Amino acid sequence: MGFLELQGLTKRYGAQAVVKDVSLSVDKGQLVCLLGPSGCGKTTTLRLIAGFVEPDGGEIRVGGRRISAPGNSEAPERRNMSMIFQSYALWPHMTVLENVSYGLKLRGLAKGEAQQRADTILAATRLSQLAQRYPGELSGGQQQRVSLARALVVEPETLLLDEPLSNLDANLREEMRFEIRRLHDKYRYTTVYVTHDQAEAMTTADVIVVMNQGAIEQAGSPEDVYQRPRTEFVARFIGGTNILKGQWDGQDGVACGNGLFLRCATGDFTATGDTAVSVRHHDVQLSAERPDGATNCVQGRVARQIYLGSHRDYLVDLADGQSVRAVAPPGISVPAGEQVWLRLPPQHCRALAA
Repeated sequence: MGFLELQGLTKRYGAQAVVKDVSLSVDKGQLVCLLGPSGCGKTTTLRLIAGFVEPDGGEIRVGGRRISAPGNSEAPERRNMSMIFQSYALWPHMTVLENVSYGLKLRGLAKGEAQQRADTILAATRLSQLAQRYPGELSGGQQQRVSLARALVVEPETLLLDEPLSNLDANLREEMRFEIRRLHDKYRYTTVYVTHDQAEAMTTADVIVVMNQGAIEQAGSPEDVYQRPRTEFVARFIGGTNILKGQWDGQDGVACGNGLFLRCATGDFTATGDTAVSVRHHDVQLSAERPDGATNCVQGRVARQIYLGSHRDYLVDLADGQSVRAVAPPGISVPAGEQVWLRLPPQHCRALAA
């Protein structure tokens, strides 16, 4: 049994179920990312954990103690949780030190102990030199670190983060992903992190929970959900992939039309025959000539190619109307309209049951 347990959690607004029978077990000290597109139910799930909304079905337990069930939920302030929102929500008239210490003051800690704990967390979040500044004098990344420090200083049982990096520019987001992971490794709070950004989830999470239309589509380590997606949705959402559809041959191959027959080293085939094959963009090999003796090959016409510095991004149209994206070294330059050969190595082809 995990430290944080969601069991059959359901939330409806009118006739629409936005969270559908979600069950999840989070071990103590784990960082779990709820990942999915807008409207998939991830933020509602987080708000259910926080106690801001009450479930219509199922229950939530922390350390074996039930904290939420229909008609019987603990108030948010009794759950020993800290939550960080998309907005930094800092008090503009308080200094960094005062913002960070505010939760300790509300809890009635002695002034000396509160100062010591605040100093410790400011050092851990690299904010000591900014302790006397006001939020308006800080960059976005610094303000987000203040928000993190304020959440961590009260030593919560559970830390909840709702898309905390969405207001930062690309460079700061990348920096803060590593900062969040560093702080998690230092303090090991049980953490639930909501994001729609795959790179954020891959960088920070011990476990990624992919959500779709209110339900859990797949849960596993970052490597597991990337390398071994179970559905088309997960394959498309976690990293760029090509989905080619065809008929299972009863063994390890899928006939995709246009003479393309794909051997698949991994995955699950459908008994009825209809099967999709996932192959990542960077695993597709592109060449002007047909590879000698190679399996899983098909010819197509370049629809577009884009130079991106470290590589070129190709879109290749096949004769049957399907298209394949491929990533090639920058030195391989084939103009639009030219014929090319594609090889989709069997070890990188994963069958996905319909």
